[in-house]
Amino acid sequence: MQQIILNFKTGDIYLENVPAPSVELGHVLIETRYTLVSQGTEKMLVEFGKASLFQKARSQPAKVRQALEKIRTEGLFSTVEAVFRKLDEPLPLGYCNAGVVIGLGNGVVGFKLGDRVASNGPHAEVVSVPQNLVAKIPDNVSDEAAAFTVIGAIGLQGIRLAKPELGETFVVVGLGLIGQISAQLLKANGCRVIGFDFDLAKVELAQKFGIDSMVSGDELDPVKEVMRLTKGVGCDGVIITASTKSNQVIAQAAQMSRKRGRIILVGVIGLDINRADFYEKELSFQVSCSYGPGRYDDNYEEKALDYPLAFVRWTENRNFEAVLDTMGRGALIVEPLITRRTPLADFGYVYNNMDVGGLASLLVFGSDSRPALIPSDSISGSRAVHVRPVASSTVKLGDWIFLPADGPLAIVGAGNFTKMTALPAIAATKARIKVIVSATGVTGTALARKYAIPYSSTDYPTILGDNEVKGVIITTRHNLHSAQTIAALKAGKCVLVEKPLCLNAVEFKEIECAVEAVKGKAWVSVGFNRRFSPHAEQMRKLLSTSSAPVSIIATMNAGAIPLNHWVHDPEVGGGRLLGEACHFIDLAMFLTGSLVEAVGASEIGGASDCASILLRHVNGSTSVVNYIANGNRDLSKERVEAHSDGRSLLLDNFRELRGLGFRSFTSLKTKQDKGHGRQFALFAERVKTGGAALISWLEVANSARATLAVPLAIAERRWISVSEI
Repeated sequence: MQQIILNFKTGDIYLENVPAPSVELGHVLIETRYTLVSQGTEKMLVEFGKASLFQKARSQPAKVRQALEKIRTEGLFSTVEAVFRKLDEPLPLGYCNAGVVIGLGNGVVGFKLGDRVASNGPHAEVVSVPQNLVAKIPDNVSDEAAAFTVIGAIGLQGIRLAKPELGETFVVVGLGLIGQISAQLLKANGCRVIGFDFDLAKVELAQKFGIDSMVSGDELDPVKEVMRLTKGVGCDGVIITASTKSNQVIAQAAQMSRKRGRIILVGVIGLDINRADFYEKELSFQVSCSYGPGRYDDNYEEKALDYPLAFVRWTENRNFEAVLDTMGRGALIVEPLITRRTPLADFGYVYNNMDVGGLASLLVFGSDSRPALIPSDSISGSRAVHVRPVASSTVKLGDWIFLPADGPLAIVGAGNFTKMTALPAIAATKARIKVIVSATGVTGTALARKYAIPYSSTDYPTILGDNEVKGVIITTRHNLHSAQTIAALKAGKCVLVEKPLCLNAVEFKEIECAVEAVKGKAWVSVGFNRRFSPHAEQMRKLLSTSSAPVSIIATMNAGAIPLNHWVHDPEVGGGRLLGEACHFIDLAMFLTGSLVEAVGASEIGGASDCASILLRHVNGSTSVVNYIANGNRDLSKERVEAHSDGRSLLLDNFRELRGLGFRSFTSLKTKQDKGHGRQFALFAERVKTGGAALISWLEVANSARATLAVPLAIAERRWISVSEI
């Protein structure tokens, strides 16, 4: 299928052939009929992309600070490389979509095949959207009009925050697309509406909707005009939908408001506020967030956990429905706002003429039959309830020939780790990757082109049926690891799954059964790359010259991440201790040369991402893993001490290893090397030659059990025997 993509590094916009998304749990699969091009948001993104690197940096000072911190800890070269890889990420454009339902994932209710729906899907022939971001289109609303639903909900949410009442006077500053819709919705609420804009054409259009609209400029003072029209009282509220860096808009909004008036910002403006303007009138000011309550809340959007209507009357989904109902009643008319209708193939005409004027450009999608079939299993393994033929779920990007002796690989997941770490490391090994599998196909296709991978797909089950693929690298979110690993083992593939192996004991038992069932014909290793670092291998070699027990003290100065990040979600990420501290549990096992027999742990200050983990090894060694998120960022992120038989080793950030008490070793210095390159090289080689697993199942199982014992040890405040898991 075709989808419009923006390259953030160059600002180029192109139509990419990507695999159609598969049917995900809780998602609705939609065949697009119309999408609306946002003249504001999309123009801003395109302009950012076309800006120079210096201009990009100036506009994002917080990102610059992050880059400087990364330079201090990881070096200049790796930081610059990471920045350019991030900028090279493809960005799907569009968020106003109208189409017809062609697939329903498990858990979806209230929709059926053939329903006409509006959603925040991008400019693509087929989109997969969480059900709470999809609304049915009434019979008396056209598909064209329905494409305005999401942009209308943005205006409606600003109005809801303003709480207009019958007979009040409101001012709309900025009569672009959202401003025109907001003005109509305010009028439908029984308000008198005054509009201002610099563009005469927009002012005249608003006047046709019954809005008292005027052209701002040198000849007209908006504040004086509002005071005249309100007999010196001032307006009850101001909705700002303009986009400007000037502080004049917020100042005028305050000056034209009555005492205790309300100002709502929907657009983007300068916010150097004069305290006196707000203080003397006791004005309220609020910034509106997108479509309404639920936006950016994964529980609402991704897990379909609705807010109770009695307590949150207007969620983003109910705002969608309200906009559509208002269109159906004729109180919101959007057809006059349409500037042009353009076939998808001619998308360049729309984006090249954004500065010409006009309000709304509709992209028109064809309804021709599609040649292939979307699979009923998604990348996550969730079976769809219904699905009908649409675009292909796999696209071919090259004609490379693979031989069984090449040991072709598949990589599943196209997130940051794959893009920033895995693929660059794999590319250096010359390993042959035949296909990359991703949820939406967009990032996967971009990475496939960059790394000469001939196939991009959203169909994991079918890829597992490819006999040419001998090994699978899994880099998806943590909650998918177990099911994807089991599916790959059953298909006879060797697996390298990123940590953690699983999130709970039930998943572990299922993987264990799968490993036993394949009886060595396939195997699984976990991406514990630290043990493959030259520093860790040197430490193991030096420590193994004595049979004395080893004391390990390892500190991961991980730094804080937002609490709404998916890794904190117990159902998706499992928490940082399960998802990240497991690295050093495995490293401790590797350095001591001994399995873990018991685990003790204690949270630091009750924080779920700060803990001291105690490991008792079978050979009498002990390890302490301190995972902290409250440390100073200038301190090394990872530090390991090993003490044994009068000798000590100190590893700093996988860049410098120092030895004390060793006759033939004093230090090892390299650029930061956490072992990714050697890990992927070994995996590819063993898949190709039929070698043994990178890490034995005995050790993989032991580290998994030890990791799963950590939260139990914290909760029960006792040592947990690994055999209990």
